[in-house]
Amino acid sequence: MRPFGELEAEIMRVMWASGEPLNVHEIVDALHREGRDPAYTTVMTVTERLRTKGWLERDKQGRSFRYSPVRTADDYSAELMEQALESSADRESALLRFAGRLDASEAAALRRALADMPAEPSADG
Repeated sequence: MRPFGELEAEIMRVMWASGEPLNVHEIVDALHREGRDPAYTTVMTVTERLRTKGWLERDKQGRSFRYSPVRTADDYSAELMEQALESSADRESALLRFAGRLDASEAAALRRALADMPAEPSADG
């Protein structure tokens, strides 16, 4: 998986924050409120690319499509973290260095999550 480009990331932030399906016009309006000024056609193209990559789905409503996220922001972050670990020559050392950079509350959350995990991870993750 490739990381999102700048506009892809901004569109996904809008989608994740929305909580409801949006059409391209609504996405453009949200980006304008955030101080961005992308062209409608650019947002339409990038939104369609995100759909073909499996991050958004669309439903026809009237004369336009409304888009919804298929996967969460946490899914995206987890995939990036997994990709970073896989690119390391020493996965365990990289993971330990990462864990060493967590603040106390993050470390506690990680400890709780690890304590709740089964001894053997499932085949799907």
